[in-house]
This record gives sequence, C-alpha cells and structure tokens, in this order.
Amino acid sequence: MDTDNQNLEYTNCPCRSPIINLNIDNLLSYYILTRIPVKKAHSLAILLVFTRHPPRAISSSAPALNLTIFPVNVQLLRKTCFPAHRTVFLLIFKNAPLASGLFMTQNTDTSIKNLGPARIKSPLPVCRFVDDEKPLTMSISPEMLGKEENGPHKLQFEEAGPRRKLYFDPSKTKCAIVTCGGLCPGINDVIRAIVMEAYHNYNVPSVLGIRYGLQGFIPEYSHPVMELNPDNVSQIHEFGGTILASSRGPQPPEDIVDAMERMNISILFMIGGDGTMKAAQIIHNEVSKRNNKMSIVGIPKTIDNDINFVSKTFGFDTAVEKATEAIRCAHTESLGAPYGIGMVKLMGRESGFIAAQATIALKEVNFVLIPEAPFELHGEKGLLIHLKKRLLDRGHAVIVVAEGAGQELFERKGADPSGNIILGDICSVLRKEIDGYFKKQNISITLKFIDPSYIIRSVPANANDRVYCGFLGQHAVHAAMAGKTDLLVSMLQDRFIYLPLSLTTRKRRTLNTTSNYWGSVLASTGQPVTMRNECRDN
Repeated sequence: MDTDNQNLEYTNCPCRSPIINLNIDNLLSYYILTRIPVKKAHSLAILLVFTRHPPRAISSSAPALNLTIFPVNVQLLRKTCFPAHRTVFLLIFKNAPLASGLFMTQNTDTSIKNLGPARIKSPLPVCRFVDDEKPLTMSISPEMLGKEENGPHKLQFEEAGPRRKLYFDPSKTKCAIVTCGGLCPGINDVIRAIVMEAYHNYNVPSVLGIRYGLQGFIPEYSHPVMELNPDNVSQIHEFGGTILASSRGPQPPEDIVDAMERMNISILFMIGGDGTMKAAQIIHNEVSKRNNKMSIVGIPKTIDNDINFVSKTFGFDTAVEKATEAIRCAHTESLGAPYGIGMVKLMGRESGFIAAQATIALKEVNFVLIPEAPFELHGEKGLLIHLKKRLLDRGHAVIVVAEGAGQELFERKGADPSGNIILGDICSVLRKEIDGYFKKQNISITLKFIDPSYIIRSVPANANDRVYCGFLGQHAVHAAMAGKTDLLVSMLQDRFIYLPLSLTTRKRRTLNTTSNYWGSVLASTGQPVTMRNECRDN
C-alpha cells in the first residue's frame, strides 16, 4: 500500500466534505493508511473503509459517528487487494487520536457500574492496586464478537484486582454465596476462595451460603441458610459438587431482594452459567429499582464453556481431561472386535467445545459431532457412508457426540425449568441407525456406547481448574468490596477482567466451524468438512 502520497486524501474527491451518520456495525474492515501533520496540535488521519452499501444505505438511527467521507479511486491504491462488490470510502479525521480510537469504543459497552464513590482505605497487605483509570486494551477477534469482518476490534476492559479504596466498610459487610444450575468441577474451590479472601484479607464478619440455588431465598421452600467460615470450608475443594447444593429454574426477583434485605446482605456472589448470569442481571435491576446499595457479582460456571466473552469457564479443563479417559476406553473397545465402534456422549447443549477439545487432545477420534455442525445420516455425503468406509479401511472407529448435536433431526420438545430446550436423544438415534444400516450391508459390527456425562460433572477440579477457581473467587471479592456491581469476573487473553453482565448474556458462545481451531479438529479426525448432501448457506 502506497502511504507516501501526501495528497492522497484530496485525490478524486468530487464532493469536498459530505457529513453523514455511519453505523459502525456495517463496516466490514478498515485500514489506517497514513497521518499527515497539519498544525502542531492537530493532524489528519486517513482511514480506508469497506462497506456493503453506499453511505446513504447504511445510515441509521443506531449509535453512530459523524465522519467525513470521500469516494476513492481504487486504482490509486493498486498495491492493495480490495474485496469485490463492496463500496470503498476514504474517511478523513482532523484529529488523529479520534481515528486511532474509533474502533476502540464502538457500541460494545464494557463499562462497569459502581454503587458510589469508594472512600474507605483498603485493609489489604502489600499488593499491586489496580487503577480504574487505566483500562486494559485488547484486540478482540470478529469470531468472539460474532461478526464476519476481517481484522480485530479493539475494546477496553476494566482490569480485575484489588482497589486502593473500598465502597463497603469490611467490618460492617455481610456477603452471601449462591450456586445455581448443574454441577461442575470447581464450585467448592470458588466458594472456598471467596470465603478465605473475605475473612482473612478483608476481615468481613459474615459470609452466608444460600442453600439449593435461588430457592434458598424463597420462604416457601424453608431451606436453611449456612454460615460459611474458614473452618468449615478449608477442605471442601477436595470434593466435587457444591456444599451449598443447587437448583434450576427462575424465582421471583422481588422475593429474592426481599430476602436479601431481611438478611441485611450487602454483596451477593452468584456462581452459575448463562442462565444464572441472566438471573443476576434481573436481580441487579430489581435492586437498582429500589435504590438499594447491593453488589451483584457473577462467576462463570459451565463445563460447556459457552459464556460470551469468557475465554474459559472453570471446570472446562477438568471436563476435557475426564472426557479423554472415556474416549480412550471407547478406542480400546473398538479395537477389541472386528468392525468395532466406540461411541462417547459428552456434554455440550449448544456448544461443542468439550467434544472438540477432547478430540484433539487424544487423537483417537474419527468422527466428532457437535451442535454447530449439522449433519445427515444417509446419502452419499452422510455420516453412515463415511463410517462404512472407515470401518472397511481400518477395521474400527471412534465417534464422539456432543449432547446437542443433530437436533435438526428432531422436533422441538419444549423447555426445561431453566429455559433450555429439551434435547432429543441423538445417541439413541445414532445407535439405532448405525445398527440398521450395517445389517442391510451384511456387515457385522460391535458398537460400545459410553456416557460419562454425570461422572464428569461431579468430580473434583484438576490442578489447572483449582488455580483458576482461586483467582476467580479472589477477584470477585475485590470487585464487590470496591462497590462494583452487575458484573462477571472473566479471564480473557490470560488477563483477569470485569465484564458487564449485559455483554456476557447477549448471546451464547459457540464454536466457529470456519475457524482454524475447527480445522485442526477435522485434520485430527480425518472426517469430511461437511456431512450434508446439499451445501446450505448458514
């Protein structure tokens, strides 16, 4: 790209400075070409933008910026390859910092809410205090944002960690912990980390454990509250599950906040998955409506690893480790008989991360079926004909199936108390269809089926997850004591950050089947890119 032409911004500009509203979400990609000094205090920044439509077509009432746009003669930039069928514009900024920060702010709000000014000195011993005025800037891939554009997007996040000033007076603060949804390795580790940090470092006098999920707030259930302290949580990380037990399904937010008021709770830590984070957001809204000063902090728990903007949820490492043990057993079984097939069912309602990660970890899987990659059983490109070829070539096969795979083969059956779609039993269908198909082919197969799902959910966390859970619990306490609320603690690009709940509940994170990661999975299994008889646009 020729960036030496100092008159580039004035070339082929029939209209001198038309001002329009350009919706950032419609920009496909962008390149900063050059900056030209104008005066000591200002400079011109040039930005080349590709859009799907002319400016008038993409102008909208959505959050927008006023930009100066000039049409560009692409031939002037002959060294650059431009996508076909896209309009090219040159954007001129009279202030260079505006241009460099344009895609740092976009309409993805990463700001964290505070209950009020923090004025109380932190009692923490020697540590590195985090400054709210110095956010972390990260390049976020379009894949994570759910966009198709090329190039990363820069966002600013609030770094997790202790603050020099607190909002809550530790000596007068009461905390509560609730665990919701299904079991997951590491829940007890997070509970322990919260209690130890609150008691030993902040000298908080009381931490309550709410039993059986959100039901524990509702008087009709009569679930007793559990007082948590260093003595009764010191060994709980050695065990799976949760000492507080759990439950599914929503509860009235008014009743939950009523209970928090009766118990004089200042901080609520909610440990759970996507549904729990949505509930946390609803509880926060009820608290705000009453003008109460209560902090609501979420900690991401789901072995499916499907929470938006969370690189890895706790329990995922342990789940993958245990899943590989089941796959190894299935591989051994498949080798033990002529035309042996080992089938393993793994967790993953809408996201196939466990199945994919376990597949590339062990390298013994020949077919992996995930919710994000629809497939067909019959036909010249269907699963069964590829399975037959594998068996005739190698004499055995291993199939890993995420529980949410193949749901396009079923009719919808409603939802469970948590709002999750009730899944069809894909493995039962697969076993029946595989057996019937090979009988018609006069091929005698031996199929062994292994479902380790509930074993995986209930085991203690492994070493990596234990370390991760410890940091999540500590950073949750730091955030709450500083008066931050309506947030989730996350690790993104190896840095611990605070995310607004609105950002994490926007959508579920799913595996991108056009990514290099999924390409590595396919390279490991050797299965075709698609097992559908017709190529359909997603």
